[in-house]
Amino acid sequence: MADVPQWHAKGDWFDVCKCNIPCPCTFAQPPTDNTCEGILAWHISEGRFGSVDLSGLSVVGLGSFTGNLWAGAKAQMAIYIDDRASAEQQQAIQAIWGGQAGGWMAGFADLIETMRGVTTAHIDFAVADDLSSWRVEIPGVALGEAQALTGPTTAPGQRVQVHNPPGAEVGPGQIATWGVATIDRADGFGFKWDRSGKSSKHFPFDWSGPS
Repeated sequence: MADVPQWHAKGDWFDVCKCNIPCPCTFAQPPTDNTCEGILAWHISEGRFGSVDLSGLSVVGLGSFTGNLWAGAKAQMAIYIDDRASAEQQQAIQAIWGGQAGGWMAGFADLIETMRGVTTAHIDFAVADDLSSWRVEIPGVALGEAQALTGPTTAPGQRVQVHNPPGAEVGPGQIATWGVATIDRADGFGFKWDRSGKSSKHFPFDWSGPS
C-alpha cells in the first residue's frame, strides 16, 4: 500500500435489516433465521484521502448473506456512491470501501464474496441530532427509515445503547444505538424487499489508513 495516501473518515452509519430486534449480527451471532438482507448507509461528516476532501459525501450498500458473517459467511453487495462526488472523490471512496486503502474497511471488504455493482446515485441521508431517528433514500432504489427503540422503562429522551458490541459493523470502540425500522424498501442490482418493524441500529464510525 505504498501508493495509498494517509486518509481519515468519520461520520454516521446505520442499517435497516430483516433481523428481529436486536439484530444478532452486532453480537457476532448468526442472523435471525440464519439469513440477513438490508440497507447499509454511511455519511462522512469529516474525511480526507490524501489531498481529496470527502466531507459531506454518503455511501449506500444493499447486501445479503446466509450464516454468521463473523464466522466465515460471505455477503453479496451493491454499492451506491454519492453522485455529488467528483471523479477523484469517487476513486477515493472506491479505494476505501473496496478495501484497497487499508484500515477497518479492508477487513470489511474481505467479508464480501460477490459485488453485484458499483454506481453513483442521488443520496439523501439524515440522522437526528438526538439520535431519535435516522433516514436514507435513493429515489426509486432504496428507502430506509428508523425510529429510536423505546419501551415502558425507557426514560424520555434516553436511547437504548450497547457499548463494546462484539460484532460492530464499523469496528471496535463505538456505541450502538438501537432502533425500529419503520421503512425498509429496496429494488436494485437484484436485491428487492419491502418490510417494516424489524431491526435497525446506528453507529458512529472513525476510520483511518492505510495502516
